[in-house]
Amino acid sequence: MSSTVDTHIRIEPNILYFGTPVVLISTLNEDGTPNLAPMSSAFWLGWRAILGLGGGSKTAENLRRTGECVLNLPSDAMAPAVDRLALTTGSDPVSERKQKRGYRYVPDKFGRAGLTDVPSETVAPPRVAECPVNMEAVVEAVHPVGESGVLAFEVRVQRVWAHERIRLAGTSDHIDPDAWRPLIMSFQQLYGLGPRVHHSTLAQIPERLYRTPDLDRARTV
Repeated sequence: MSSTVDTHIRIEPNILYFGTPVVLISTLNEDGTPNLAPMSSAFWLGWRAILGLGGGSKTAENLRRTGECVLNLPSDAMAPAVDRLALTTGSDPVSERKQKRGYRYVPDKFGRAGLTDVPSETVAPPRVAECPVNMEAVVEAVHPVGESGVLAFEVRVQRVWAHERIRLAGTSDHIDPDAWRPLIMSFQQLYGLGPRVHHSTLAQIPERLYRTPDLDRARTV
């Protein structure tokens, strides 16, 4: 180990997006058309996810009204498609807050991104065919976060779909981490995931030991 240790300095960054996967959330609008929105404030616990969304967004509105969504995970190769959705909203009129940030109303988000919608099995919103991973989910709870109008949606996954090329060879239920290359958002910039840097001792734990009752529940839907 190097004898030189960097010195910390106190800073006050306006955002703390140190790096999380990009998610394209598909929901249904009031007229039955799909909305597709990129976000990156998401993490998973078992077969549940926590999604951080602005309470005034179209996606949050649709989630609260319908209780359904699909979490589509793009690969790093899909960065241009994801970026085409930047500064677009499914809300008309556009809120003053979003107008100040340069957003504009786009009714056909799939068309704007150049992506293909395919039917889901357990929820009404469509999946994104090009995304290597799709997760059909339903809303279990909504929690306010702080005083900024942000909402944390707790969603329960009911179906997981994956492209064959990212499935671990010889298994029926494992994702190959060396084949899966998620798109990452870090401080408003898009990145890919680099190669493995070190073996993790945690990998010795069989994945089945993390199984939750939600997975068995999903099989009944």
